[in-house]
Amino acid sequence: MPSTPDATPVVPTDMPENAPRLVAFDLDGTLAPSKSPMPTRMATALRALLDVIPVCVISGGQIGQFRQQVLARLDARPDQLARLHLMPTCGTRYYTYNADDGDWTLVYANDLTPEQVAQGCAVVESEARRLGLWEEQTWGPALEDRGSQITFSALGQEAPLEAKQAWDPTGEKKGRLRDAVAARLPELEVRSGGSTSVDITRKGIDKAYGMRRLAEVTGIALEQMLFVGDRLDPDGNDYPVKAMGVTCQAVGTWEDTAAFVTDLAVRIAAGDRN
Repeated sequence: MPSTPDATPVVPTDMPENAPRLVAFDLDGTLAPSKSPMPTRMATALRALLDVIPVCVISGGQIGQFRQQVLARLDARPDQLARLHLMPTCGTRYYTYNADDGDWTLVYANDLTPEQVAQGCAVVESEARRLGLWEEQTWGPALEDRGSQITFSALGQEAPLEAKQAWDPTGEKKGRLRDAVAARLPELEVRSGGSTSVDITRKGIDKAYGMRRLAEVTGIALEQMLFVGDRLDPDGNDYPVKAMGVTCQAVGTWEDTAAFVTDLAVRIAAGDRN
């Protein structure tokens, strides 16, 4: 496993005293529609923010999704990418930009063992079938081994947004499945993920863990960070960040995020202390 680099945070010296020193974002529902490319307006706002402050994206998706949804749309300069931190699979993996080869370097990975993957997949499928939540016709595989995370997506990994939104609008189905799987896998962490998904990681590994590791690597205290997410409710996968005391900004859509980020970047650049 790669060792943690001696990372020096890129923080403007003239930042307002009460401004965050780093902003972290959820991905699906926050920076982009679920499993969809980041819209141009959001990419423009994020580039402006990267000009004045380090940014982290932390999400349940794997690094391939980060590349497709964020990096392919961001069109950022190397100096902006140097300020960008990527934490796929809820922070169980962490990547930083390597200017020498123009690619992303894996800093750490908290992978599940093959036995844990096999057991987790078997339990999720068993409980989904028992609860009547296993769909025979899906858009791609329902179960995915992401190395450091198992993800169950009820309608498949490539399901269209409209179908996912209609499958479980209240979150009740996901909640029942999460509780049933957690009862059978007490040694692992089981959480609700995106609109149709349940995520399984090593015990104690969630977005709060990822944020703590980010603070260690960057040297930026959690008290100086801001987290932006669309699932800060107690059942949401962003909630562990809120529960640990990090300042949070709730959003409902990527449009909300774009408007917030555009304003924040302007205020930070102008040295606005309010």
